[in-house]
Amino acid sequence: MPEKKDQNQTPPAKLWGGRFAEKTAASVEAFTASIHYDSRLYRHDIAGSRAHARMLARQELISHNELGLILGGLDEIEQEIDQGVFVFRPELEDIHMNIEKTLVEKIGPAGAKLHTARSRNDQIALDIRLYLREVSGQLEGLLINLQTAFVKLARKYLGAVMPGYTHLQRAQPLLISHHMLAYFEMFGRDRQRLVDGLKRINVLPLGAAALAGTGLPIDREFVARELDFLSVSANSMDSVADRDFAVEFVSTCTLIQIHLSRFSEELVLWASEEFSFVNLADSFCTGSSIMPQKKNPDIPELIRGKSARVTGNLMALITLLKGLPMTYNRDLQEDKEPIFDTVDTVTQSLAIMAELLDNTEFNTGRLEEATIGGYMTATDLADYLVRKNIPFRKAHEIVGRTVAYCIQKEKELAELELAELRQFSDQIEEDVFPVLSVQGSVNSRTSAGGTSAIRVAEALAVAENSLDFTP
Repeated sequence: MPEKKDQNQTPPAKLWGGRFAEKTAASVEAFTASIHYDSRLYRHDIAGSRAHARMLARQELISHNELGLILGGLDEIEQEIDQGVFVFRPELEDIHMNIEKTLVEKIGPAGAKLHTARSRNDQIALDIRLYLREVSGQLEGLLINLQTAFVKLARKYLGAVMPGYTHLQRAQPLLISHHMLAYFEMFGRDRQRLVDGLKRINVLPLGAAALAGTGLPIDREFVARELDFLSVSANSMDSVADRDFAVEFVSTCTLIQIHLSRFSEELVLWASEEFSFVNLADSFCTGSSIMPQKKNPDIPELIRGKSARVTGNLMALITLLKGLPMTYNRDLQEDKEPIFDTVDTVTQSLAIMAELLDNTEFNTGRLEEATIGGYMTATDLADYLVRKNIPFRKAHEIVGRTVAYCIQKEKELAELELAELRQFSDQIEEDVFPVLSVQGSVNSRTSAGGTSAIRVAEALAVAENSLDFTP
């Protein structure tokens, strides 16, 4: 006959263990623990606890003497973690319980009062918001560095031409600087998204407690001011269930990584022998274990590859939330690893790309040569005919037949004689030839945002001014 359990036995040494008669199975502790990754939130967790403790003392829920003990204990714990001497205990599950348990051990009963009027549910929501607020600023700084790298290249190669592509086919000539400033704009939108996302991140959830708020006389506005939050959350249930702000953040990071990947793809192409448009510094390339001649563009290839994991993290977060009922569910523990991995991946990718660009040179001679073939001034000839009062669709047809003739005769448009051109339209005169030159084509694009030298110089000045960058 099984031995009858003693109902008066000492409960397990868990901070939540009063209701339980059995010790948590070791396999359960191992499966449910998150301390191996959420320990990186320790500074944010301690910052939230400090503000919460000050509020409790202000509301006379703890004494000022107890507040002093709590703040001193938290300072000591933070120093131990900073110094790498703090012992994280997996059986305490997460960063919250590790800090609180250690605090109680250090200062006694006062430490047990810290959790008054809060839950791990609103506590973790706070920690993530504090963390994302911090890393959003760090990522914005890295984006500024990357934009600066593009601006430096635009300034360095101002006036140099290259082929522009659609469908990876030569389309129209443009300036290298114009191409670099396209990425300046792209990553500028990423900065805007990060800043705008802070409006949703910078909302205080603490005070929602488990899901229904608390009956104790807390002051959430005071805590918001202490932690520099712009507002407090409006609904206690939504406060602990909400991870929209995290999805939005990872979505922004995914776009950043996708933009890095798009430029990486161009660098991989441009660094190939077939293009030979750029030279990546040897210190940013690797060789082959079997082919001695190889110089591989591993950095852009890896950045391109890492876009897959960041996109996967976004899908993981969205899928995680898909089937969750209100309010907090343990599933939400799985939100942190995709967030952390996204931050780490995008941070590393932004930093190394800016460094790579500072060590990249364009082969301007090869780029100029590449603007000669492919009939890239065909649209300029059509525009020329439009200025002669020929409808664009008719002009398009005329130039199409002219290009077909060039293909047959193995000539470029600029190589045709005037008599040959006039076979297709008697409106074509001697003034057509400047239009058919690469520089003439580039400098004709004077519309706002165009690739003409004057427009690119203006755009570059605006970009430099926005970055407070002096060439």
